[in-house]
Amino acid sequence: MNEPDQPDLASAVRSLRRGSVLVVGDAMLDRYVYGTVERVSPEAPIPVVTVEREVAMPGGAGNVVRNITALGGSAAFLTVVGDDEAGADLTALIGGQPNVEPWLLVQGGRLTTVKTRYIAAGQQLLRADRETVEPIHPKLADRLISIAADAMAACRVVVISDYQKGVVANDTAARLIAAAQERRRLVVVDPKGRDYGRYAGADLVTPNRRELAEGTGLPTETAEQVVDAARALMRAHGIRAVLCTRSEDGMTLVEGPEGAFVSHFAAEAKEVYDVSGAGDTVVATVALGLAAGLKLAVAARLANIAAGIVVGKIGTAVAREAELLEAIAPATGALRKVVSREAAAEQVERWRRKGWRIGFTNGCFDLLHPGHVHLLEQARAACDRLVVGLNSDASVRRLKGPGRPVQQEAARAAVLASLADVDLVTIFEEDTPIELIRLLRPDVLVKGADYTLDQVVGADLVRSWGGRVLLAELLPGNSTTATIARLRG
Repeated sequence: MNEPDQPDLASAVRSLRRGSVLVVGDAMLDRYVYGTVERVSPEAPIPVVTVEREVAMPGGAGNVVRNITALGGSAAFLTVVGDDEAGADLTALIGGQPNVEPWLLVQGGRLTTVKTRYIAAGQQLLRADRETVEPIHPKLADRLISIAADAMAACRVVVISDYQKGVVANDTAARLIAAAQERRRLVVVDPKGRDYGRYAGADLVTPNRRELAEGTGLPTETAEQVVDAARALMRAHGIRAVLCTRSEDGMTLVEGPEGAFVSHFAAEAKEVYDVSGAGDTVVATVALGLAAGLKLAVAARLANIAAGIVVGKIGTAVAREAELLEAIAPATGALRKVVSREAAAEQVERWRRKGWRIGFTNGCFDLLHPGHVHLLEQARAACDRLVVGLNSDASVRRLKGPGRPVQQEAARAAVLASLADVDLVTIFEEDTPIELIRLLRPDVLVKGADYTLDQVVGADLVRSWGGRVLLAELLPGNSTTATIARLRG
C-alpha cells in the first residue's frame, strides 16, 4: 500500500481535533506512590518505603479518554464505579478533564478498581489491586446501553474498552455493537479473554500478540502467523479488521475482504521505560482518527507513532498532538529542548528514574547577558539536569510593563536552549513559577543572590520534600533593564 508522506501525516494529526468518540468500558484508578528506600524492615526481608508523594490518574477506559483529549479530540465516557472513595476520586478526575462528557454510573456495594504501584529509585517494588470483577447489575447494564445509544448521536466511533472487570460482561458488548450498527457508527474494541464471539460484527479489534493467540488458538510469533490468526478471527466472527500490537516488532493491520490488505508498521519507540497503558493509546488514537475521517491505515500509522511515544514515558501516560507532530518532523538543534510543561514533567521523571538530581531556575531572560550565563553555570553545577522556567510574553508584560519583553518568548526560549548548561526550557503563563515548581518537584531551586531565602518563590515547597535552595552569585554591572535604558538613551 502507499503510505502518506510526512506533510500529509502532519495534516492527519491536526485533523484529530475534529473527532468525537464514545468510550464504554472498565475504568480504574491508577495510583502511584513514590518514595525512597534506605533500609530493610526488621519484621521481614522487605524494603521500607518512605513515601514522598502520591499521584492518581484514570486508568483502563479512563486512560483511553485521557489519550483522546490529549490529542485534541472530544469524548463521551460511560462506565460504572463503586460507591466508595476511589469511585469519587475517579469521578472527580474524569470530570476535571476538558472536552469530556462523563457518565459514571454508581453501583452500591461495588468496589471501584484501584491499582496502586509503589515505586522507589525508578523501580516498581509492588502493585496492589483492589477490585470487583463480577458483571454489573442487569438493570444497570440496561441503563448503560440506553445512555450509550443516545450518546452515539454525537459520536462517529464507539470504543468498547474491555478489561474484564464486569462493565461490558455477558451480552453488553454485543448489545452495544448492535446499537452502533443500527445507527451506522463504527465500533473499535480493545478485547480481553478468549471469547471473541462477544465482539462479533465489530469494525476493528486491537488485540496484542498474546491476546490474538488466546482468541484464536493459533501461533502469533511471526508476522505471517499474526496475519493468519487475524484472518481466522475475522472469518470466525465477522470482524472487519484487526490491528495487532506486537511489542518491539511494531504493529500489523489486516483489513478488507478476507483480510486481503496487510500493513506492517515498524516499532517507533526510541526508549522503552513503561509499556503500561500503551494499548489504551493505540485504541484511542486509531478511534479518534476514524472519527476524524481518516483512512484506517493512516489512523493505524498514527497510533503506532503514539504508542512509541508513551512507552518512552513512566506510568500510565498519554501522547499529545505536539508530540506526534514532533515525532513526524523532529525539531533540530536547540529547539528540541523547548517543551510544554507536561512534557517537561515527564522528562524530569525519566531523569529522576536514573537517579539524577534536577535543578530549576526561572526568569524573563529578555536580553541574555553575562550575568544570566553566570547564574545558569552555577545552577547547572549544582545538579545533573537543569530546567529553566521562562515567563511568557504576557507574564513579562504584567511584571515589567507594556514595553517588555524586547524579544518574544519563542526567541528567548531558543537562545536559552542553545546554552550547554540548559537541559530543558518550558514557558509558563503565570506571574510566578509556583505551579511549575510543584509539578516538577526539583531537588535544587536556584535564584540570584539579590533575593533572600524568604523571597524565593517555591523555597518552602522545595525544602519540604528535602530539596535545597541555592542563591547564586551575581556578576555586578549586568542588567537587562539598564541595557534597555542605555539603548533608548
